[in-house]
Amino acid sequence: MLNLLDETLAGFSGGSVDLAPRRFGRVVACDGGLIEVSGLGVPIGTVCSITHGGGQQHLAEAIGFRNGHTIMMMLGDTVLLRPGAMVRPEGKPGMLTVGSEYLGRAVDASGQPIDGGGPVNATREWPAGGWRTGALDRASVTQPFDTGIRSMNALTTLGIGQRVGIMAGSGVGKSVLMDMIVAGAQADAIVVGLIGERAREVSDFVSRHMGGPAGERTAIIAVPADHAANLRLRGAMLATSIAEELRSQGKKVLLILDSLTRVAHAAREIGMLLGEPGAARGYPPSALSTITKLIERAGNSAQSGGAITGIYTVLADGDDQNDPVVDTARSILDGHIVLSRDIAQRGRYPAVDVGQSLSRVMNDIVPPAHILAARRFRALNATYEENRDLVLMGAYRPGQDAALDKAIAMHQAMSAFLGQDKQEHVGLFEAAGALQELMADDE
Repeated sequence: MLNLLDETLAGFSGGSVDLAPRRFGRVVACDGGLIEVSGLGVPIGTVCSITHGGGQQHLAEAIGFRNGHTIMMMLGDTVLLRPGAMVRPEGKPGMLTVGSEYLGRAVDASGQPIDGGGPVNATREWPAGGWRTGALDRASVTQPFDTGIRSMNALTTLGIGQRVGIMAGSGVGKSVLMDMIVAGAQADAIVVGLIGERAREVSDFVSRHMGGPAGERTAIIAVPADHAANLRLRGAMLATSIAEELRSQGKKVLLILDSLTRVAHAAREIGMLLGEPGAARGYPPSALSTITKLIERAGNSAQSGGAITGIYTVLADGDDQNDPVVDTARSILDGHIVLSRDIAQRGRYPAVDVGQSLSRVMNDIVPPAHILAARRFRALNATYEENRDLVLMGAYRPGQDAALDKAIAMHQAMSAFLGQDKQEHVGLFEAAGALQELMADDE
C-alpha cells in the first residue's frame, strides 16, 4: 500500500498547477442521445465533465458542431441530466494515455481498471487516431507467426506484422479460436480489445488469461455491449494506441480486436445521430472508413523494428460473407480465416473452411515444400466438398475420377488433421511437418 502511495504522489511531484480560468458551457438540449452545449467551443474528441444537481458528475465527448452549439454524446447514461447543467472540458482533446503500465491489467475504455487493482499510472500521451506515417514505413512481412493452431499454421500461415480477419456468423467459434490463439501465441506483448461483447465473456476471458506469467504481458481493454457507442469506439482506439506505443519500443505485439463489427456498429450509430445518410445497407461512409483506419494502424514498423500482428474478428450478419463490414475488412486485410456453420454442425472444431480462407503473405514466408503440400491439401479438400452430396447419396461409382477417389480415401485423415482440441497447442514446424507427411501419400 505504501509503495502504491509513493508511486501516486511521485506522479504529482513534477507537475505544475494550472491557475488559468476554466471555461464552461451549459446544456441546452438533449435529443436521441445527443447533447447540445452552448457557450463552450472545444475541438472534436474533447472529453467534458457535466455537473448537475446534487453534485453528480457525468462525462461526455464532443462529436460535432451545429448552429453555434457543440454537439456531445454521453459516455454513459443520460438519466438525471437536466437543462442548464454545467459542462467543463477535461484533459487534452484527442489524446489517450498509453504505456507498458497497462500490461497485466484489465481496463475500460477510459483506462480505468476493472480488475480490482489500483490505478494504471500511465503518463505517456498518444493520439487516439495514431501517428500518421508514410506508406514506406510499413516494412514487409518476412517472418512466420505461430498461432498454435494446426490448420492455420499449415494451410493459412500468418506472418509477424500481418493483419488477418476471423470471419463467421454468431455462435460458430470465433471467441474460442481467439482464446486458442492468445494461449499459444509467441509475442512480447498481447493487447486484447473486447468491444461490444457480453459482460460474461469479458469476465471469463479475464479469469482465463490474466493469471500466471502470460498475464503479465497481456493488456485487456473491455467495453461490453451495454456501453455507449462512443465508449465502444474509444475502447478500440485505446487498444490500438497501446499496441502502437509498444511497437514504437521495438516490441513484437499481438493485437486482437473482438469484434470489428461491433466497432462498425458503434461508428454507424454515431454517424446516424449526426445525420449522415446510410449508404451500404445502412452503414454511412464514416463507419466503414473507421474500421479501415483501425486496420491500417497495425503492421510492421521499419523505423522502430517493432510489429503489430493484428487479428480482428468479424461477425457476418446472417452468415452473409458479402455483408458490408465483412467485404470492407476482407478488401483491406492481408488475409481472412472463414469459419463455417456447416463444418461446426458436423462437430469439427475449429470450423475453418479451408477453401474460403486465405493468407496473402504465406507464399513469402514458408518453404516451397510447405507451399506445395498446402496446395495439394486444398485441391483434394475442394474436390471432396464439390462432390460431397454425390458421395453421401452413393451416386458416385469408384474408379470414374482418380482425383475424387484419392480425396475420398484421404478425407477421414484430412478431417482429423483440421480438427484440434481447445487445450492442444500445435507449433508451426510441427504443423508443417504433419502436413507434408500427410500429403506424401498423394505423390
